Amino acid sequence: MYKNIILGLLSLPMAVAAQESLQKLEPVNFAKVSITDPFWKGRMQVVATNTLDACVLYTETKTGRIRNFEKAAAGKGEHEGIYYDDSDVYKALEAMAYSLKNHPDAETEKKADEWIRKIAAAQLPDGYLNTYYQLTDLTKRWTDMEKHEDYCAGHLIEAGIAYHNTTGKRSLLEVAIRFADHIDANFRLANRPWVSGHQEIELALMRLYHHTGARKYLELSQWFLEQRGHGLGKGKIWDEWKDPDYCQDGLPVKEQQEITGHAVRAMYMYTGAADVAAVTRDAGYMKAMHTIWEDVVYRNMYITGGIGAQGKNEGFGKDYDLPNETAYCETCASVGMVFWNQRMNMLSGESRYIDVLERSLYNAALDGLALTGDRFFYGNPLASSGQHQRREWFGTACCPSNIARLVASLGNYIYSTSSNAVWVNLYIGSEIKLPLNKQQVGLSMQTGYPWKGTTTIAITESAKQAYQLRLRIPGWLQAPVPGDLYRFSDGLPTGSVKLLLNGKEIPFTTENGYAVVERKWKKGDLLEINTPLELRKIMSHPDLKQNTGSIALQYGPMVYCVEGVDNGGKALNFIVPKDARFKVQYEAGKLGGINTIQFDANVFDVSADGQQITTTRKTMTAIPYFSWNNRGAGEMLIWLPTTVAQLKITP
Repeated sequence: MYKNIILGLLSLPMAVAAQESLQKLEPVNFAKVSITDPFWKGRMQVVATNTLDACVLYTETKTGRIRNFEKAAAGKGEHEGIYYDDSDVYKALEAMAYSLKNHPDAETEKKADEWIRKIAAAQLPDGYLNTYYQLTDLTKRWTDMEKHEDYCAGHLIEAGIAYHNTTGKRSLLEVAIRFADHIDANFRLANRPWVSGHQEIELALMRLYHHTGARKYLELSQWFLEQRGHGLGKGKIWDEWKDPDYCQDGLPVKEQQEITGHAVRAMYMYTGAADVAAVTRDAGYMKAMHTIWEDVVYRNMYITGGIGAQGKNEGFGKDYDLPNETAYCETCASVGMVFWNQRMNMLSGESRYIDVLERSLYNAALDGLALTGDRFFYGNPLASSGQHQRREWFGTACCPSNIARLVASLGNYIYSTSSNAVWVNLYIGSEIKLPLNKQQVGLSMQTGYPWKGTTTIAITESAKQAYQLRLRIPGWLQAPVPGDLYRFSDGLPTGSVKLLLNGKEIPFTTENGYAVVERKWKKGDLLEINTPLELRKIMSHPDLKQNTGSIALQYGPMVYCVEGVDNGGKALNFIVPKDARFKVQYEAGKLGGINTIQFDANVFDVSADGQQITTTRKTMTAIPYFSWNNRGAGEMLIWLPTTVAQLKITP
């Protein structure tokens, strides 16, 4: 009887309020942003070439992902690979779409169009598209909530929107719309219970709603969210994992207070929930996400911004249990952190969400991509005895295309707008022109980030009336992350943010972590923001036992590690003494150009027979965490021991 009551409630028309959006900020679409940044432009070029080349090679030659679509179109053949492999094709297409904007390339567009034709040919007349079921047993479609049909559909939708935005071509978008309409007709409109085993469809439908203006996609996204937590997944999802919390199905979304289960599924779902809340003004979703966000950041996030401590569930464990060498920290989860924190920032206008976004972006996410662009990490540990190595591909290959689409779409995260303000969230060299109050505003930003703390913003085109520039004051100037999970061991910074307008220092107000300057800007104005970069030593909360007696090093947004290749092949045999001296210097010839940190350490060496230990004072070198493992496998350490008790030394 209880189940019938739940089903009756879920069958009621969706009460989507037709009110003004709760969202305080609007993102600036990547297509309006030209990246000129020395740090990021090279990485985007590598993605547009080497990374996409790897995606194409493994998608259509070394695996059967494209062949599956060809077989489905022909109506015969055996399915190759895993049941969710369609999603990797869609994410690769999305990355192609973003890259075509940044680096137009006729061959890339030709390849994308070829794939899209094959995808469209495989779609069934009723809109359904999933090569696994089309090539195995179509009668079993929509019978197993864990088989990722809606997850694949979500990535198809995102790819269709991105490709339409870049090229104006609608073919893939129309395929996505037909599939979304098929799902809507078979579930929401038919009142058929369904709990998505791997969330993604929710955020994709909200993007489709904003792209097309069709309200049914908003209603379907909300319907998916409201299916959760009512026991409707039992016998489908629960039987495999024995725990509904694995895919955040233990409680209704609005009642959830703790982060649980699979990290990527959680990030995608909460991103979708934030998007729904922005339109529906649903306080229940907002309260839940605020509470869960604090649970993630205050008790379950690594210093790198990575999440998901456990490999067994690819996700979260107990509070404050964050092992380093076995840290899972899936690259896709860090991509999800970027998505979710952007949405939380747009809802609130608070800079702390961008602080976490920036940490995840520069450290945990970027670590998933080799400097050459053709090797990848699936998990991103914070320590290594030499057993970790980037790979050229994976059986489950979600991470390569996911990090590719994130880097290629970087322009989505730099700026936002509100009714009378342009918000600068990330200091990444770029140029934009955008409408503000029915007039045109143009900005050109140049910066030394992440190696230097000086950024200039030139007004290249300005509206006639006064408006605001809001510049994020990096939260790491005051604390490593919000909350008390991590703290500086060496007190507060000595410097403060300064703003100069046309060479003269000016006063400014602050609001929610942004410096606010309002004036009638004119073309040629030059606004400079100086954010002092200082080397900071970080300690963990006492309950985070894995880091007891250890410190981490941070400079600007970058977390640092010690890698064996720079230190005689060893990175686990030293302690940082209390009187250690530290020096930061830029090395143009190392790892593409990075800031390194040199510091004093007491190094312990064990004799070959294991009978003697010698101690030597040496200078150690630390490098940005994202850049490790680009010179071969070896030892690596982020949390540096300060006492002998933390040492791990071998002959």
